[in-house]
Amino acid sequence: MDTRHTVADTTLGTVTIVARDDTITGLYFRHHVRRPARDTFGRAVGVESDELLADAVRQLHEYLAGTRREFELPLDADGDAFQHAVWSIVAGIPFGTTTTYGRIAERLGDRTLAYRVGQAVGANPLCIFVPCHRVLGANGKLTGYAGGLTRKRALLELEEPAEASAGRLF
Repeated sequence: MDTRHTVADTTLGTVTIVARDDTITGLYFRHHVRRPARDTFGRAVGVESDELLADAVRQLHEYLAGTRREFELPLDADGDAFQHAVWSIVAGIPFGTTTTYGRIAERLGDRTLAYRVGQAVGANPLCIFVPCHRVLGANGKLTGYAGGLTRKRALLELEEPAEASAGRLF
């Protein structure tokens, strides 16, 4: 198994992107909540020597510059069956839209799972690539984000249609 990582500077701060074999397995901010230990990231590589990580960094920069709406990367997050079910729903939230933890729980068949959904969203190791910033609290409240609420707000504003900003709740 070839696990490796690269570090990239972005408009949201420094990120570490982790790859295992032919898939991206993590995207973490420097002070990321639930950031794994550095020794789990594998060896450090420069993007010039790793095509997959170079592509991930390029797509991330394009997204943050507003020229990309979807990522075309092979993703493979470690998690249990429930987390994967939640992350699959989160991955399907379209650019520029949001949902709530409760709505995801309803899609899973039980609204009372909203807290557990929140835990799964918070454990998403592929933030931005799997857009957990698009998940809000009840009534559109801006709630937790592993990269911090300032970054969550910035990501939502990046995706927000100009005509919608006047009516923003956050």
